[in-house]
Amino acid sequence: MRQFNTNKGIKGSGLIREHALRFAYMITKTAKCRACTLTFWHKYGFDATKDAYGVSLSTLYRWQKKLDTAGGKLEALNNGSRAPKRRNKRRADYRIEEFIIGQRRLHPRLGKKKLTPLLKAECVKWDIPAPSEPTVGRIIKDLKERKVIPEYTKLSFHAGTGKLNERKAPRKAKKLRRKGHKADKPGALVEIDTVVIFVNNIRRYIITAIDVHGRFAYAHTYKSPSSSNAKDFFEKLNKVTPFTITHIQTDNGSEFAKHFRKYVEELGIAHFNTYPRCPKMNAHIERFNRTIQEEFVNWNKQTLLVDISAFNEKMVEWLTWYNTVRPHESLGLMPPLWYITSLMVKDSQSG
Repeated sequence: MRQFNTNKGIKGSGLIREHALRFAYMITKTAKCRACTLTFWHKYGFDATKDAYGVSLSTLYRWQKKLDTAGGKLEALNNGSRAPKRRNKRRADYRIEEFIIGQRRLHPRLGKKKLTPLLKAECVKWDIPAPSEPTVGRIIKDLKERKVIPEYTKLSFHAGTGKLNERKAPRKAKKLRRKGHKADKPGALVEIDTVVIFVNNIRRYIITAIDVHGRFAYAHTYKSPSSSNAKDFFEKLNKVTPFTITHIQTDNGSEFAKHFRKYVEELGIAHFNTYPRCPKMNAHIERFNRTIQEEFVNWNKQTLLVDISAFNEKMVEWLTWYNTVRPHESLGLMPPLWYITSLMVKDSQSG
């Protein structure tokens, strides 16, 4: 039988559930005192109990019934909720509500600050107290909940077709977070990022990637940071990596949405997103970005400005050296490809 957690993904739901369970099964001092009173009553009778504790017989029977119904659990003797079953509902004078509804129909953007002085003038005519500005705001909120105030829509004019289109807020896609996922083998987590390079006030975009476990890296340059270019980069990355990519992690840039996200989902690869303004979550790719800029980009900026294709060809040569020759301190001074190959050999021998 499959089980589903309806609170999955809600931050803090586990802590709330823990506190709720702790509170539900908590035995208060009041419950312990009532249990002692019942014990005393059964042992010495009602007269002695009344003199000692000052409780009535009906109260003792009520406590005993609660205890019997709960199967002898002392939590049943805790104080219950004293909240009223019927709560007072905020209701304004019908003339005030009708005035606000009428004004909002004529002027949909009229708020509480401007409605308050208008209402004061009308309340003088009606000979009733005028509501304050916060009260007017609460009345507007109640009317919205009752759906008696008309809602307005934002429209945009399309110059090509000459039509008015309704502007709707885009649905935000649910983003996965890493949350304890470990990069225990090559391909288990590949971090991807975009580096913006300025050359004579012209922007160039280098999309970079690095495997967290094996440090195998790749990069490619584009003129724009579009999601179609990011998709093209990932297609190239898949062809050059000597391992299968199962998880990737990017920031929340627009280039890692739409076409890129759709392509990754089609491949069945888990896509983690970092938290906003938290580059330390992509620490490995951020360090690689510094390396590629200091060791390669800064020495080939003129080529980057004039000919991107030639720059990418040079960068492929540098990446080949980076992955096959350059020693890495994090890998015991081994190049990434040597390290990954040694892991494959160990796996084949153990298998």
